[in-house]
Amino acid sequence: MRSGLILLLPSSAALLFLLSGLSLTSACNKALCASDVSKCLIQELCQCRPSDGNCSCCKECMLCLGTLWEECCDCVGMCNPKNYSDSPATSKSTVEELHRPIPSLFRALTEGDAPINMMVVSFPVAEELSHHENLVSFLETLDNQHQNVSLPGNSIHASYDTQDNMCTVVYFDDCVSIRQCKLYCESMGGSKYRWFHNACCQCIGPECLDYGSKAVKCMNCLF
Repeated sequence: MRSGLILLLPSSAALLFLLSGLSLTSACNKALCASDVSKCLIQELCQCRPSDGNCSCCKECMLCLGTLWEECCDCVGMCNPKNYSDSPATSKSTVEELHRPIPSLFRALTEGDAPINMMVVSFPVAEELSHHENLVSFLETLDNQHQNVSLPGNSIHASYDTQDNMCTVVYFDDCVSIRQCKLYCESMGGSKYRWFHNACCQCIGPECLDYGSKAVKCMNCLF
């Protein structure tokens, strides 16, 4: 029995050492990165140090972190620490259109009482498009001055009455990875999704013409 205990100690100590190393990386987004970073460290795929001129494991580490590489590379010492005080994670997001939306499914799931662990929010499409219209107006001013600035397409405003239409989005209460966010929104029949860099996920419905709301409203994932 004692010999078995002795055999277990090195691996346990190594795991504790790796996790303690993660906690010492002050700039690391632990809420988002801890699980995936621990997996990569345990597999010893991120042991080299590019800052010391050793990048022998960089490719393997990047493949292991996958879509979380940009947000989590500083947790394993692969890139310079991020200054989250200058640009909070809630102010940045990744958006993507989903190829096979099912509008009828999304409407059915968001009508009436909200499903457990989710929050349904609806707001006027005109509010959703206000930022887009401000950008178009600004670029039109530049275009009048320089005549060579390309404008984003705004045909949606001419062909779609936004006065009475509502954009409906769904927020998940808990933090999720970008891969989970995309899968969840696809399973709900959503048209698009917005994944905030604090790991809050928003699924965007078929009536929304842009990318939903820029506000973070995930109950357990606000910071």
